[in-house]
Parts: sequence; C-alpha cells; structure tokens
Amino acid sequence: MAGEIPDLVALERTGTGKGAARQARRDGMVPGIVFGGDKEPLPIQIPFNVLFKRLKAGRFKSTLWNLKVEGHEDVRVICRDVQRDVVKDLPTHLDLMRLRRTTKIALFIPVEFINEDEAPGIKKGGVLTVVRPEVELMCTAGDIPEKITVDVTGMNINDVVTISSVELPAGTKPTIDRDFVIANVSAPTGLSTSDDEEEGEEVAADEVEVVGQEEAEE
Repeated sequence: MAGEIPDLVALERTGTGKGAARQARRDGMVPGIVFGGDKEPLPIQIPFNVLFKRLKAGRFKSTLWNLKVEGHEDVRVICRDVQRDVVKDLPTHLDLMRLRRTTKIALFIPVEFINEDEAPGIKKGGVLTVVRPEVELMCTAGDIPEKITVDVTGMNINDVVTISSVELPAGTKPTIDRDFVIANVSAPTGLSTSDDEEEGEEVAADEVEVVGQEEAEE
C-alpha cells in the first residue's frame, strides 16, 4: 500500500503579481500558487535550496506531497508545473494542485523484481533486462501504491513480462491500453557461436590442411 507521504513545507506569500514574485526570488525563495480543491488559490513561496534539492532527487512532478503552510490545514498536492529560467534552467515558479482523497491521478510507480535466483534463465547466465523501471498507473490520491512487485520465478531465456501478466495493486490500472513489456530475460552477450559450431570449424580447418598436405606429397 502507499508509503508515507513526504512533507513539502512552504510559506504563505503576502503579495501577488510580478513585482512580488521578483521580490521573493531576491529573498532566495521560489514563488508558487496552490489551486483547486474548491478553494481560493493560495500564493506560496518555498526556499530555493529546498526546492532545488527536491527537483534534483527526481520524480518531483509525479510525487504526492503533504503541503504544510503555517496558518492553513495540511493538504495533499501534486505539482502541475515548474517554470524555469530559460538560460540557467533554474526553477522560477511552481504550480501545485490540491487533491481530495478520492481524486483519480496518474503517477509513475516503481517496479520491484523479486526471486531472480529462482529464474532458470538467469541461473544459465541470462540477464534480466528491465524495460520499464516504473509504470504509470491511474490510482486514487488516498491510496497510492508504494511499488509494483514482479515475481520472476520460473522465467527462462527469452521469456517476457508484460503488464497483463503482473498483479497490479488494488484500485489501479495502467494509463496505456496496450499490453506493453516491462522486462525480459535475454541471452548472455558475446556468445554468438556455440561450442559445437566452433568445434566444427576446427575440424573443417584440419581437413583442408590434410588435403593440402596430400596434394603436396603427390
């Protein structure tokens, strides 16, 4: 089931408009707005260093956050946009959307593979090739799964795991309709010829040499 929802701490921004936003940036803050949820938009600001660290960690826009603003009730939000400086590529503004627990939302959920030591193909030297380390699922904001678990027990070389063969968390479904590949067990690389083929080539070479020797003796 869903893991703990991380906190995102912000401050309420007293002014609005371009002038107030520029002042916030001069103060080392990134201005933003919280909208949706049948409430009035709430201007906020987040310390630049805090937001930059979150963005560097990845998956910021696909993570459900527990927004904490002093003087307001905590609310679940998801980032809908992060505007960046066109030259420095640094965040200059962000838009957050409030979510109800029953709100349907598409999020990328990480995939965990288990029991690789029980896969015959891997025991033979095959390699588990992960095509999709995370899968986008439609789920409710109040019940976001922590991960998708894929059991690779019994998989042989050239076997494939598709989304239809995976048991998804209750209440979720893929955002893509087609039956796409998540992973496969591929053959070991660098083994283009078998031992029998190599042995056959050696025998053929010996035969050529023998014929050549007989012709030379004649």
